[in-house]
Amino acid sequence: MSGRALILSLLLGLASTAGVALAEDAAPAPTQSASAGPATGTPSASTAAAKPPAAKPTADAPAAGSDNGGYVLGAGDKVRLSVFGETDLGGDFDIDGTGDVRLPLIGPVKAAGLTIHAFEDKAVALLSDGYLKDPKVSIEVVNYRPFYIIGEVNKPGQYSYVDGMTALNAVALAGGYTPKADKSEVYIQRGGKDETEFPSDESTAVRPGDVVRIPERFF
Repeated sequence: MSGRALILSLLLGLASTAGVALAEDAAPAPTQSASAGPATGTPSASTAAAKPPAAKPTADAPAAGSDNGGYVLGAGDKVRLSVFGETDLGGDFDIDGTGDVRLPLIGPVKAAGLTIHAFEDKAVALLSDGYLKDPKVSIEVVNYRPFYIIGEVNKPGQYSYVDGMTALNAVALAGGYTPKADKSEVYIQRGGKDETEFPSDESTAVRPGDVVRIPERFF
């Protein structure tokens, strides 16, 4: 090879080497995210901390069988009816054996089986039908119908109902248990339905019109 050709070959080699070095210098260095985990793909502690906490479960709903409905009127209750601006139409009225209340102007109105609010709405509708314009009616119970207690108590019979009464209150009113009484349970007949067994303690509510039976123990 001539001297000129040798020099040209050396210059081409040097240029090629310099180009590779320049390309390597220009390429961006690989970076690692601060939040990246180990090579296995597991999130790092900082990534896990950034995630929002899981939602806490909500509180349980009230028990389906809880007795929290409005009071249902029945024969033997006495109600007080007030009509705003119409004192002659108000007063205390008994719900008779047929479940009716005899109101001024209107006459007999079926109240048994209705809640207090439903009875108010019914009275408003009847008074609005040709008697008063936009009447304002308020109704409250002034005397509840009695309840009855039978079975193994010292004084079975009919007793006046007191708001908030429980099975234990009812037994106390009836003179307490007899020596043969089963003190752990009580049977209540309500609304003409079959008897239902309940624990004989403060958790068992007694309602107006209930028939409470204390059973005899067999041991």
